[in-house]
Amino acid sequence: MQSVTLNKMIDKLELKNLVPEVETDGIEINSPDINRPALQLAGYFAHFASERVQIIGYVEYTYLKSLPREEKLHNYERFLSSEIPCVIFSSRTKPDEDMILLARKYKKPLLHSSRLTTSLMAEVIRWLGVELAPCISIHGVLVDVYGEGVLIMGESGIGKSEAALELIKRGHRLITDDVVEIHKVSDDTLVGTAPEITRHFIELRGIGIIDVKTLYGVESVKETQGIDMVIKLEEWDKDKDYDRLGLNEEYTEFLGNKVVCHSIPIRPGRNLAIIVESAAVNHRQKKMGYNAAQELYRRVQESIAKNKK
Repeated sequence: MQSVTLNKMIDKLELKNLVPEVETDGIEINSPDINRPALQLAGYFAHFASERVQIIGYVEYTYLKSLPREEKLHNYERFLSSEIPCVIFSSRTKPDEDMILLARKYKKPLLHSSRLTTSLMAEVIRWLGVELAPCISIHGVLVDVYGEGVLIMGESGIGKSEAALELIKRGHRLITDDVVEIHKVSDDTLVGTAPEITRHFIELRGIGIIDVKTLYGVESVKETQGIDMVIKLEEWDKDKDYDRLGLNEEYTEFLGNKVVCHSIPIRPGRNLAIIVESAAVNHRQKKMGYNAAQELYRRVQESIAKNKK
């Protein structure tokens, strides 16, 4: 099961710990969903999703202020004694002294965000959705070319990193070199990231390791990117038939999601960066409804029909 530490979520979402004496080290979050504990704070604990991050918004906050203290303490006790990872309060809310005392007793972190409730919920769900999504690691290079996430794959030493470096010099952005962590965020979306240890680095045979962020500036790198297409680099084989029209799309599959895939034969003199740029723009055109191969096919068919007449 995927998990993420509470400390990482606190850092990434800029949350404030309202009870600093409660340790957050060692607390893991396993569910990408959240829970607004309105029913629990009203005393109903059947079907309580206690494994989720708990978010208290303005509605829960005003309701709690209306409760008699004894009833409120009873509900607090049951809520905070359960196996919840943490409680996050949105911008216009804050815990009262009774909740803080019980949070200390049961060692439950109470956190605060500067975001409004709706914005906070959306950001927590988005972030947890990426962090806890099914994940695999593959060998390749991921670059952002004109907004399209292009995953370059191929045998070791075939020129993936060199192609990525040329793309960076042409104004595109590197996500990761050598190892790509692919997260299945949804049935339609794959997101690629770099392992923390290799982020922003490229290995060039004969030169060694270079730091892209330091050499080319912060605009040359990006932390995450959706994967829109795959380009497989392979040695030229004169006996193999390569697609020259592109009428039929080929796909490769990661974590059950299909991604458009192009096999590019490597020969001396071919400018890989321009080929990748052209593939990315062509893919973007297809998503916008224009397919050059189909347009050529239509013109040929019209010409044949005209000649027959």
